[in-house]
Amino acid sequence: MAETSGFINGSDILLKVDGKAVGHCSTHTLTFNSETKDRAVKPAATATKGSGLWKGKGVTGLSISISAEGFRFYNETENGFEQLAPSWGKGQSVEIEAFKRGEDQKPYVKGNFIIASIEESSPATDDATYSLSLENDGEPEVYPGKAGSAVVSK
Repeated sequence: MAETSGFINGSDILLKVDGKAVGHCSTHTLTFNSETKDRAVKPAATATKGSGLWKGKGVTGLSISISAEGFRFYNETENGFEQLAPSWGKGQSVEIEAFKRGEDQKPYVKGNFIIASIEESSPATDDATYSLSLENDGEPEVYPGKAGSAVVSK
């Protein structure tokens, strides 16, 4: 049974690409972005002088970007660099799911994403790593705030 109190361990939050977890992942980050527009309006005639200094904001667009980093591993059984690079090369979106360990049937983000970049780093006498950058391709099926979406518990 999953822990339901205290702090969430980052190792218990997983990311899948096309149905397989990101292999030997050391970290991943989900960023929920809002594009905004300022709205400056003249205050009502009865408002005090200077009350028009504050601008309203409106959301004009939403997007999700994901980054992940992992270690290159010769015997990878999940989605490592060798498995992800060809998906980038096809230039098509991949299905992404972010979920808590043991709750892969209830992702809190699920949808199609484009692999914006995949980078390999191979320093001498050190572990080879890779980093992955993804951007949503249209509206995801599941995300925080969407009706019917799962939510990461507090």
